[in-house]
Amino acid sequence: MAKASGSSFTRRAPDNITEELVAVLSSKASFEFKPLFDIILTNLRERNAASGGEEMLRLRCYEKLQSLVAQGAVDRKVNGTVKKYKGVAARLAALNVEQKVLRAEWDQRAIAKAAAAAAS
Repeated sequence: MAKASGSSFTRRAPDNITEELVAVLSSKASFEFKPLFDIILTNLRERNAASGGEEMLRLRCYEKLQSLVAQGAVDRKVNGTVKKYKGVAARLAALNVEQKVLRAEWDQRAIAKAAAAAAS
C-alpha cells in the first residue's frame, strides 16, 4: 500500500553548513566557490562540525549554496567561466534570525533531554 504524501515525519535540525554560509556571505564581499568553501571548511573544523569527508562536505556545501541562490538570498554573477556569489543582506538577515531560533530550540531540547536522562 502506498504511503500518503505529506504524512512523513521530519525534524529540522540546525544546519551547520547553512549557518556558516550565511555568516560568511553576510559580509559585503563576493566569493568564488573554492575560496568560499575553504573558509567554510576551516570554520566547521574549528567548531568540530566537519564530518563525512571533504568531498562530501564540498558537495553538500555547493548544494546548500545553490539552494540559497534559488531562494534569492545569494546573487550569482557569471563572468565567462567565473561564478561569484554575494549575499543579499535583507534575505540573509532573515535567514540568520531563523537559524538562531532553530538553534536555540534545538539546544533547549538537548538540555531537557539531558535533564530527563539524569533524573532517571
